[in-house]
Amino acid sequence: MTSFLAATVVIAGVAVSEVMLGFAIFAIIFAWAALVGLWWWGKRKPLPLKRLPENPVLEPVPAHWWESEAVFNPAAFVDHGRVHLLYRALGSDGISRIGYASSADGVHFTERLPYPVYMPARGWGIPRPGHRWGPLSYHTEVYASGGGWGGSEDPRVVKIDDRYYMTFTAFDGWGFLRMALTSIGADHLLKKDWRWDNIRFLSPPGEIQKNWVLFPEKINGRFAILHSLSPEVHIAYVDDLNEFDGTKFIQGSTRSGGRPGHWDAVVRGAGAPPLKTSAGWLLLYHGFDPAHSESGYKVGAMLLDLNDPTKILHRSSQPILEAKEWYENDWKPGVTYASGAVVFGDDLIVYYGGGDKRVAAAKADFQEFIERLVHDEPARLSKVVGV
Repeated sequence: MTSFLAATVVIAGVAVSEVMLGFAIFAIIFAWAALVGLWWWGKRKPLPLKRLPENPVLEPVPAHWWESEAVFNPAAFVDHGRVHLLYRALGSDGISRIGYASSADGVHFTERLPYPVYMPARGWGIPRPGHRWGPLSYHTEVYASGGGWGGSEDPRVVKIDDRYYMTFTAFDGWGFLRMALTSIGADHLLKKDWRWDNIRFLSPPGEIQKNWVLFPEKINGRFAILHSLSPEVHIAYVDDLNEFDGTKFIQGSTRSGGRPGHWDAVVRGAGAPPLKTSAGWLLLYHGFDPAHSESGYKVGAMLLDLNDPTKILHRSSQPILEAKEWYENDWKPGVTYASGAVVFGDDLIVYYGGGDKRVAAAKADFQEFIERLVHDEPARLSKVVGV
């Protein structure tokens, strides 16, 4: 009897040990799977931009007549270790002009000129008398275009060779809304000697066009101008920008599109000019889903093929930035308009207009941002035929 009990105890002990061992193995496998899952989720999870606690980084200046009402939608670039902004400014007269500010750390813009550095001319943003359809002043209820009724809107800037090229929207009081181009020598810009080259229209008369961007380097020896993102990517290649002499224009797409059922069911167009990375051209863009909001400018990101940027390699499955803070909803709710982006140190810094009223910024570790964007979702290729 004693032997039987002893044997039973031994057998029970072995059974318990085997059960505990099984539980231990299961726990190890579960923990390993959880870690792998968390790692993979971290890879696939879009990396949102983190707003700077100092936001907004630029606000209207009541003492300056030309930027007393709103400053927003800036171009951004890095030169001589500083971040430079060329931003859209509106005063009480309702005309959009371009202002300038710079920063040594990308956050605190300690240098800001008290005068506009680019002024629109009649026929290039100063409306002709017959196109003045409302009060000649800053008026947020009448003019959806930032509260202004004319001028030079939403600049983007790239440096190619020894010149800075600025694309912008010339708004002639609803007589036209056309894409225009000008340039300035890099040495003149850094000396604050604002010798802008002759203005050229890129888009033809009779079309409403916005959000065109130049690539910051030539592709296959030619200037590349991205002029549409939906329903597919459209890029025009030209040998010489002087070709736009008033008789030649880019026939931009007037179609709209997006990804049905996604946050960008409606795509509004490009944000900042593309940034070159080893994984492709990083392009920010704007969109929204009318099923969940009436309008707005949310920001997404995509990577375009380096040699053929009409191919979309990767795209963020969710917005990387959308209006949540007071300075993004103060006047025009739901607007984060990311027209400027730079790589500064290890960071990607995106400068954007919040609510068509102020300039704000958000950042992320650049390499981590690109890595997560690559793993966000499978590649999607889109080839434009006939461009």
